[in-house]
Amino acid sequence: MPNIRSSADLRNSYNDISSFCHQYGEPVFITKNGKGDLAVLSIEAYEELLARFELYGLLQEGLEDLRSGNTVPFAEAMAGIKERRRK
Repeated sequence: MPNIRSSADLRNSYNDISSFCHQYGEPVFITKNGKGDLAVLSIEAYEELLARFELYGLLQEGLEDLRSGNTVPFAEAMAGIKERRRK
């Protein structure tokens, strides 16, 4: 269940919100005038989220290469790598 707090809670209970984010690795959703406004994350959770997005992007590129036939056989790829390492 999401942790939802008001903007006043963020102002008045910053340390509690920060501790929650670090302890559980989950965001706290901040409302302003009763509507969603912000999502607060620890730096660690934010960096992990960015790393996942980057990984998903690379996986998507690989899938697109497979669909378009932009591939080479494994043995050929390894031979190219070995050749480049010798130079």
